[in-house]
Amino acid sequence: MLTESKHEPRILIVDDQAPNVRLLEQVLSRAGYTRFWSTQDSREALPMCRRLHPDIILLDLQMPHMDGYAVLEELKAFLPADVFLPVLVLTADALPGAKQRALSLGATDFVSKPFDAVEVVLRIRNLLRTRFLHLELTEHNRSLSEKVRERTEEVHRAQVEMLEHLAAASETRDDDTGQHTQRVGALAAALGRRAGWPEDRLDEIRRAAALHDIGKIGIPDRILLKPGRLDPDEFETMKTHTAVGARILSGSRFPTLRLAEEIARYHHERWDGRGYYSAVAEQIPLSARIVAIADVFDVLTHSRPYKEAWPVEDALALIRCERGCHFDPTLVDLFMELICTLDLSALATAVSIESPRVDTLGGSAARRVLQQV
Repeated sequence: MLTESKHEPRILIVDDQAPNVRLLEQVLSRAGYTRFWSTQDSREALPMCRRLHPDIILLDLQMPHMDGYAVLEELKAFLPADVFLPVLVLTADALPGAKQRALSLGATDFVSKPFDAVEVVLRIRNLLRTRFLHLELTEHNRSLSEKVRERTEEVHRAQVEMLEHLAAASETRDDDTGQHTQRVGALAAALGRRAGWPEDRLDEIRRAAALHDIGKIGIPDRILLKPGRLDPDEFETMKTHTAVGARILSGSRFPTLRLAEEIARYHHERWDGRGYYSAVAEQIPLSARIVAIADVFDVLTHSRPYKEAWPVEDALALIRCERGCHFDPTLVDLFMELICTLDLSALATAVSIESPRVDTLGGSAARRVLQQV
């Protein structure tokens, strides 16, 4: 075969003169080409191109209905910018303007009629070689892009796995079920959706929220697992877990870790400004305000060393009580709507719906529980 390709070259001849078509077909046959088609109606050029996917087009210029220039314009509009389809113009119009115009409209090469058969074959061969090299390069680039995509996905999976292990490490010391971080992440993502958090970032806040308590790694067990109320000094030590967590997560270029740092630092802020860092209202990042509600709700409805699990109704009552004090009032309203839309089976995966009822939700009692959360 006279060209280097993975398939036999496909050649399309567009010329309104039957003798010219027959001559080109003879030239191609003698050169060893077998897959060629022709049309004497230039209006058929584009439909045939769509159907046959030629590797080269042999095009006349002076034709009725549509001249070669019009065909070139149609091809230019049809072909994607990254596709190289050579067009060899063969015409009796030897004027310099004709050649310049044809080349400016996308013609690849230009041969004047009457032509030399050997020269035409050489031009065709060279153009086909360029065509197939371009196809190989395109395929190579596509393959590289696919490998880069696969590698990127692999790195992303590794990052996700790392985050899950970090989250698991953060909860092993004070959560017997080992599911607190996942539940907080799921509730944060659900509340985030209702709060208008971008859909394409919901998975990001779900994973970042799971790392909100990573700083508890630095809290001594005698404080973290204390069954009773913390004394003032112990509580000050417990508060440091937000700073420790933010420090552990700081300096990352990974968006989820940057968001996790923000949540770890600010999830114990209060809407009224009486939180750990005294940030007030919307000074507190939205992500941290969302996680604050999800975290408190989950802790209240599950057993901890210092408390029994609360029923859902009592946990919701406390959150309502803290609307505009501890929590963002708008987010509290959205959270109540969210809980109302969950069926019992879905809610059971996030909270203990059969936990024992506590007798009172007095203000001082509620504040004591919130201090331990």
